[in-house]
Amino acid sequence: MAGADARLWDLTFRERAALADDLEPLTDQQWAAPSLCEGLTVREVVAHLTAGASDNPVVWFLGVLRNRFDFDANVAQRLAKRLGDDPADTLRRFRAVRASRTKAPIPVVAMLGEAIVHGEDVRRPLGIGREYPVEALTRLAEFYSGSDLMLPSKTRADGLRLVATDGDFTVGDGPEVAGTTLALVMALTGRRDYLPELSGDGAAEFASR
Repeated sequence: MAGADARLWDLTFRERAALADDLEPLTDQQWAAPSLCEGLTVREVVAHLTAGASDNPVVWFLGVLRNRFDFDANVAQRLAKRLGDDPADTLRRFRAVRASRTKAPIPVVAMLGEAIVHGEDVRRPLGIGREYPVEALTRLAEFYSGSDLMLPSKTRADGLRLVATDGDFTVGDGPEVAGTTLALVMALTGRRDYLPELSGDGAAEFASR
């Protein structure tokens, strides 16, 4: 397990660094653009990533208590602390946690998911492409399709056969839903923008969830 976690951290650090590099040339207008996270701008999503890599389980739980178990309010409060004075400060703070292993009480693979899924949340609206390592995407697809811990992603996949068209990921039985591993990961996490990239006799059912 220790070796597996070490590899997941390595992949996470690489994704954070790649995202920071992609953010470097953004204009103030781009930083203020809506992300795929409903209600959050690009800058706020990046601040959320910084918060996720900054708050240990004790800090996270105290925030949950302070917000009376309102998890959305806790997320909003934590990211507000990491926005900084301007976009350049937001990016500086994010770069500072590139190699941080600090996290809430969630699996390490979920931290990789934060880096990639939220990375797409900001890249997609800005028209920035990235070729993610298939290994990283496959691990996320396996995690999200098998767990409702972070989101109801397993529930979305139940009773369907998910098939990656660009990798080895295949899971489940039932009507088929096919697409790139990235599209499957993003759709499993509720990003409807990726649904048109999926096909198969189970795609309509999957989209309805």
